[in-house]
Amino acid sequence: MKKQKIIITGSEGLLGKELSKHLSKSNQILKLDLLLGHDLTNEKFVRAWFKQNKADALINCFAMNDHVEPGEKRGTLFDITLESFSKYLEVNLTTLFSVCREYARNNRSGSIVNFAATTGMVSARPDIYGGKHKHIAYSVSKAGVINMTKFLATHLAPNIRVNCISPGGVEFDQDQKFKGKYAKLTPMKRMMKKHELNEIIAYLCSDNSSYVTGANFVIDGGWTAW
Repeated sequence: MKKQKIIITGSEGLLGKELSKHLSKSNQILKLDLLLGHDLTNEKFVRAWFKQNKADALINCFAMNDHVEPGEKRGTLFDITLESFSKYLEVNLTTLFSVCREYARNNRSGSIVNFAATTGMVSARPDIYGGKHKHIAYSVSKAGVINMTKFLATHLAPNIRVNCISPGGVEFDQDQKFKGKYAKLTPMKRMMKKHELNEIIAYLCSDNSSYVTGANFVIDGGWTAW
């Protein structure tokens, strides 16, 4: 495969770091992340940055998730504030649209890979959260990512291809009780390892997927199959 220039947003997160490391072996990686001082919710910044940085592909790993910090307790949907609901939509949908649009505005051809989630396809299960609830707006926003991907794919074709990945749960620092519950509900009997998306992302960024657009690739160990 030819060497490409690839933009990775959310480059300092769990999957962003893994993808940056893997893809940098044969490509030039441009990193965007809040930890690096890049505020993607700032439209002026996004417009200026993408005007100056053209690339063969864009991988959007950034997102607002609802990880519970040590000492915090997860609530239910009745505890969710409307302000927090709106924030998820602002980051995970409005900002994603802004980033995708500026990439498309400034590149004559290319590939965009967005990150949705299995909870954008089926409901998050309260039984693996001890009767508490994953933030509903995370799931709603990820469902929106899938539809946005299809919309962009049809409107930007044939020059720019747009696809998305819907991963299942990725193992990082969850407690053993949670991992055990998740494993029992998954045909593969485990959570995903962080490196297991590397090759399909590389495929979607390359010319090997030249006829692939508007697709949602479900990589979940069979979670949504039953």
